[in-house]
Amino acid sequence: MSEDFLDLSEPDFEAPPIFADQDERRMHVRAYNYWASLLRGREFPSVTDLDPASLDDFGPHSILLDFTEDRENPRLRYIGTLLREECGLSSADIALDHVPSRSLVSRLTDHFFEIIANRAPIGFEAEFVSQRGNNTLYRGILMPLSSDDDSIDFIYGVINWKELAGAEFEAQLAFEAHEADGDEPIVAHEAEAAVVELEPGDLAGRLAVARANAAAVQTADQRSRAALYRALGNAYDFHLASQDDPEAFAGLLAEAGLKVQARAPLTAVAKLVFGADYDKTRLTEFASALGAAERAGIAAGGFIAFVVSAEGGLKGLVQRERAARAKPAVKQTTETVRARLRATEPLAHLDIASDEEFVLLVAKKSDSGGIDVLEAVPHTKNLLEVALKRLAAR
Repeated sequence: MSEDFLDLSEPDFEAPPIFADQDERRMHVRAYNYWASLLRGREFPSVTDLDPASLDDFGPHSILLDFTEDRENPRLRYIGTLLREECGLSSADIALDHVPSRSLVSRLTDHFFEIIANRAPIGFEAEFVSQRGNNTLYRGILMPLSSDDDSIDFIYGVINWKELAGAEFEAQLAFEAHEADGDEPIVAHEAEAAVVELEPGDLAGRLAVARANAAAVQTADQRSRAALYRALGNAYDFHLASQDDPEAFAGLLAEAGLKVQARAPLTAVAKLVFGADYDKTRLTEFASALGAAERAGIAAGGFIAFVVSAEGGLKGLVQRERAARAKPAVKQTTETVRARLRATEPLAHLDIASDEEFVLLVAKKSDSGGIDVLEAVPHTKNLLEVALKRLAAR
């Protein structure tokens, strides 16, 4: 590791964290570390210090956007060889509006206004259908650069991807327009499903991406709600991954000076991602939304679809989760189970004679679907009590 990589201690700006060791295998984390190594006490690295063609690791996966001539239609001054090949571009120096719309470069540049608004790196992970018709999973990061140590007039981006061919992957995830809280509706291209690979030991890198997307929530533009959903999706996937690596999660909590509270365990996750100094009311809402997804058994990558399809959107989820947590649990006994069973409509009727009120039956899975009842179990009080206790514990 070079001296420049460590020389981040000048007093003008607080140096961002460097993620090392187990996380350096992630291309976007290595790219972030490289960007941080170029800061040298400045708010942004100087574009003159960047030489993407010399970066054998992620240079072929990167682009350099130049905003000095046209803020609305920046010019790509560098496009890595692998990205040029993916996009079918012969030139490495073209205007943004000449980039094919269904290419990886177009996905990478979708986020550059967030960079300018937040003045910080933005990480993202999503999927789309490429111009070849293959479902493409990608993870990337955009990082601001400057030519005058003040304005953001260059952006360096790195993206890694994986194509999945096959008919089952050919359709893009699309969401119906959904209105909530008086905001503009979220449409398909704004609410992308996060692509998550749950690997133990990747929590710090995942947290870096989640924090970068959480910073984009501050942007007061038409995509702010989509940015919030994306950030919460990252936070939820981070939470799921933390359950597979509790030791790494405990380390991140200790580093941030946070503790998990038994009555609100997901508040710590929200604070890790959005910051402990973030608005307390919003942090509580975010934790409730994450809790609602967990209660519903939502898998990694499914949070955005979950919140968009929920009645009342994010606010509706939060209200229902709070109501569920506030509702006192009713402890069931075998007698309350008996009372419930007496009031329950039967699933089917069998002509089996019995002197007992409740009977245990043995059934097997049917080849045509459903189950086939084979015979009644001879009545044993203890065996019936065990079954009723199991029902009471559900």
